[in-house]
Amino acid sequence: MPPKPTPDAVPAPAAAPAAFETQMKRLETVVAQLERTDLSLDDSVKLFEEGMGLVQECRQQLEAAEGRIEILVRRSGAMMAEPFTPKDE
Repeated sequence: MPPKPTPDAVPAPAAAPAAFETQMKRLETVVAQLERTDLSLDDSVKLFEEGMGLVQECRQQLEAAEGRIEILVRRSGAMMAEPFTPKDE
């Protein structure tokens, strides 16, 4: 019989998304395949759709990472954490 979970137990995350680096490598492969001239239109469209999905997933991961980044600033002699805000925003 499996042990009962404790009230403060953290549930296991659902299927984790592929690592950013893995997705980028696959995206590079998709782009290289799309640059070939011997693909059928159907194959090109399928690869394009896959590539767009990868771009969306990578963008979401980058936005999530950006939200977690904090910078340390010195104020009144003390170091304080402050959310990172890109200069272009």
